[in-house]
Amino acid sequence: MDSRLPQTPEWQALAAHAAETRNTHILSMFDAEQDRLANLSIDLAGLHFDFSKLRADAKAVELLGALASAANLAGWRAKLLAGGVVNPSEGRAATHAAERSANADHGKMRDLVEAVRGGRHGDIRYVLHIGIGGSALGPALLLDALGRKGDGPEVAVVANIDGVALEEACARFDPAHTLIVLVSKTFTTIETMTNAAGALDWLRAGGVANPVSRCIAVTAAPVKAEAFGIADDRILPFAETVGGRYSLWSAVGVPFALRNGWDAFAALLAGASAMDEHFAEAPFAGNAPALAAALDIWHATLLGAETRAVFGYDERLRLLPSYLQQLEMESNGKRVTRDGAPVGYPTGAITWGGVGTDAQHAVFQLVHQGTHLIPVEFLAVIEPGHARGGTHHRQLLANCFAQGAALLKGRTHEEALAKSGGDAALAEAKTFPGNRPSSTILLDQLDPRTLGALLAFYEHRTFAAAVLLGTNPFDQWGVELGKEMAKALEAGDTGAFDPSTADLLRRAFG
Repeated sequence: MDSRLPQTPEWQALAAHAAETRNTHILSMFDAEQDRLANLSIDLAGLHFDFSKLRADAKAVELLGALASAANLAGWRAKLLAGGVVNPSEGRAATHAAERSANADHGKMRDLVEAVRGGRHGDIRYVLHIGIGGSALGPALLLDALGRKGDGPEVAVVANIDGVALEEACARFDPAHTLIVLVSKTFTTIETMTNAAGALDWLRAGGVANPVSRCIAVTAAPVKAEAFGIADDRILPFAETVGGRYSLWSAVGVPFALRNGWDAFAALLAGASAMDEHFAEAPFAGNAPALAAALDIWHATLLGAETRAVFGYDERLRLLPSYLQQLEMESNGKRVTRDGAPVGYPTGAITWGGVGTDAQHAVFQLVHQGTHLIPVEFLAVIEPGHARGGTHHRQLLANCFAQGAALLKGRTHEEALAKSGGDAALAEAKTFPGNRPSSTILLDQLDPRTLGALLAFYEHRTFAAAVLLGTNPFDQWGVELGKEMAKALEAGDTGAFDPSTADLLRRAFG
């Protein structure tokens, strides 16, 4: 019995099987399971998921399915999608999926987008989007992935309270032709409101007589936006039950719609809705988010893989690892269950990554030959996002697929010896252990619909992992203490800090 894990038959059966198969080679699983590739591959919404190179055999998947049943994944999933309370510490539903349903009302947002793009709010050539966390990471990802060829205003996203970020964005734009989008759920977020004040000063200095008239507010506190001076037709509300890291489907996605047009935003929602339907209806073994979540837990909680690396072999997906860091680590970086009981086992893995092929010349040394077990997730797109000819894209995809194959196969000492002129020490350095797990997500093309489906997949995967772990993915109390202490410092209350912090304050502020 593993005393760290819950003392239930499902968890203990998984722990026993993990101990038995910990060193089993993935290639031998292909030999033993004739239908392994088919059983661990899923196709939907223009996406192909291949989980067959992960270090889990058919029995592990069966046991993970039993854990999903015991954890009532189906019940929690139904509650999520029906708008029930799934965030017990705050007594809230989590209604981000409702934002992309057929019943969602985006009429006010659509009217505003079409008015701005149609010139009815003046000659708007630039949009300065100010938010932080999910209010910035989601829109930035959408714009970087799909906004490069958009026909609407150019958009810059500003999040960091460091004035350098705001200065750099403003330097690109002409204040006479700039619209500001302010995104804050409470309309009190210190970073956002500080940057908002700076942006309004910039407009004023640039000759804009009424800077606030150039603002769009996206908030769950419309009364505060009105008090700020923003007209009602420029206030886009979203529900209190839509968390920041899940919010790009709401009016938080307005900069993408301004840049690419309403049809593109609608296609993004449609792709996500297709993934919602799949998550709601597909059985566990063929359910992409549920299966991926269970396999994440198998590796992180039961095999001790503390990190998961994500590499997009497409320049347009370069911001995906940063987006996933917040989605996954803020959601599942928890130390207690949803009932408040301490968790004695690993919960969310540390998410990190980069873009291929750059990462091959940076971090892949550790991935291939380091001492850490690191499941790797590769993402690639069949249709290139450029017109440079096939050579670039063939090399890109060949590198992506080869990395997964190399992680799996490795290189034996005998093979390395033949490449080392008989030098045993050099052969050891050239030996690759192999048996390193990876998965691949292959998109037919990168467009609003497939990106919507992909991001909804990651959301549901994060939720499903939390259900299996018994934690709450929708609160984020871990960000509060630092903010409280920063406010105390800002107010001049420096007496309650440790000697190191007090010394740093003295050095910085005198």
